[in-house]
Amino acid sequence: MATEDDVKQRQIIENRARNISHNVRCTECGSQSIEDSQADVAILLRKLIRDEIKAGKSDKEIYKKLEDDYGETVLYAPKFDLQTAGIWLSPVIVGGIAAGIWAYQKHRQRTNVHIMALNLIRGVPLTPREKETMLDILTPPPPPRKWWWPGK
Repeated sequence: MATEDDVKQRQIIENRARNISHNVRCTECGSQSIEDSQADVAILLRKLIRDEIKAGKSDKEIYKKLEDDYGETVLYAPKFDLQTAGIWLSPVIVGGIAAGIWAYQKHRQRTNVHIMALNLIRGVPLTPREKETMLDILTPPPPPRKWWWPGK
């Protein structure tokens, strides 16, 4: 008959195996962990994990063995390196660049108008493009046409 220590040891092994199995993707199903899958490969991987635990391997060593045998995609939490950092941070970087370009264009547009206005006050002649820009900015939009008003 099993002693109390044997029962506790088996529970510890079972808990470790379940924890590892929840973090390993089934290579056949793809969308399930090997703990949830009933595929043959999942059953074999669960047995392999239990055997490795009984052999005294650490969780890290077991994950490393699975990654070496089946590739990094078998793990739900891939290791964090420069490539994965680039993938995760690329939307933030692209958004920051877009915001920077937008802010620069707004700043430049305002600055150009102010410089042109100062040049007008000082009597410095404007280029044809500057004149066109100033007229576009300073000319009020035409009043909206009323559909009921005859004429123009």
